Amino acid sequence: MVAANERSFFLKDDGQIPNNPDLPVIIYEGVFNDNPNGIEETFNRNKWTGSWSGGVFDYHHYHSNAHEVLGVKSGNATVLLGGDAGERVELRAGDVILLPAGTGHKLIKGSEDFEVVGAYPEGTSPNMREKDPAGRAQSLQEIRNILVPETDPVYGDSGPLLRKWMK
Repeated sequence: MVAANERSFFLKDDGQIPNNPDLPVIIYEGVFNDNPNGIEETFNRNKWTGSWSGGVFDYHHYHSNAHEVLGVKSGNATVLLGGDAGERVELRAGDVILLPAGTGHKLIKGSEDFEVVGAYPEGTSPNMREKDPAGRAQSLQEIRNILVPETDPVYGDSGPLLRKWMK
């Protein structure tokens, strides 16, 4: 692992995608530049499990019952976070993005070799939510009830999550 440039930002509820009112998105730029194949092992060692590899869906979706971490194993992509008027983020191999429960995410474009490793705190099984006014109240309640993880997916007992995610 290399020292990462780290940045974070909040996303507002846009009326369709709730995002998270209390916790920011955190991006660790280039933290796995020297070893993108070590992403999954690092997440799992730090109790972010239930890992998978693949792409990011090309439609807005979010998880109301789980936080999610995505580590870019290969390629690059533009991902839209937070809904139609949200933040466009450029991701490259070696980057990690930490999405608090409720954060909408959607692939805008990606290289042919774009691949991420995803995981969840303590292996939580995430639900799949899309823009749905009927389920909005339930989603908001679930997001409010999610606990802050005890470990950072990259740094374990230290790291940005433990400094920035406080309820």
